[in-house]
Amino acid sequence: MELVYTVFAFIFGLVFGSFFNVVGLRVPKKESIATPPSHCTNCNRRLTLQDLIPVLSYIFLRGKCRTCGAKVSPIYILTELVTGILFALAVWKLGITMETAVALLFISLLMIIVVSDFAYMLIPDKVLLFFLPILALGRIFSPIDPLWDSLLGAVVGFGILYLIAVLSKGGMGGGDIKLFFLIGLVLGTLNTLLTLFLAAFIGMIVGIIVLKVRNQGRKTPVPFGPSIALAAIIVYFYGDIILDWYANLFS
Repeated sequence: MELVYTVFAFIFGLVFGSFFNVVGLRVPKKESIATPPSHCTNCNRRLTLQDLIPVLSYIFLRGKCRTCGAKVSPIYILTELVTGILFALAVWKLGITMETAVALLFISLLMIIVVSDFAYMLIPDKVLLFFLPILALGRIFSPIDPLWDSLLGAVVGFGILYLIAVLSKGGMGGGDIKLFFLIGLVLGTLNTLLTLFLAAFIGMIVGIIVLKVRNQGRKTPVPFGPSIALAAIIVYFYGDIILDWYANLFS
């Protein structure tokens, strides 16, 4: 039965991943997520059901519009696949519990953030404000031990990034700062600090790679949201293992 739940979670993740693309691409532009219906951004043809099957439509159409042949960004299929995999991982590791609901909400938030930050270098306040009360409620029904560590983690996460932004005179985006408030709420203090460390490390590696690939001798803007999201996912599922390994390393 566990395998069946995991497979269903993967399928649902693919479907929701497609929706997260819409949210991540439209909300920063202050567009409705309901209207107009999904369409080709090149020829404006309304997409049919067979164009909207997660992953499969992209593969069958070879990443192109059925009508005009314009290339479709690979971010669509990547978001769908990654969301499906992460939904399946959550159900496989946590089963059908209240904590699974928190995990799925957390993954949903992070996937939308990745899409919007990749596309516009922006983390929308509307998305953060939507998830804030839901995640807070989730942590009430599925608390971490001790319960107050959620609030402390939120304050610490927000406070450290706000301090970095002040000291660097704008070197940290406001969306990143607010996102860490929600991350702290879900992960607690120690795991939030671990997320910040991993995000900085991942961001540094990504920045070096981008600089090498583009072969530019100047600073190239790189969205930090995806690095934060990847670090937060790693820590959510494996943070305790990483912290135990680190503690044993110096014991």
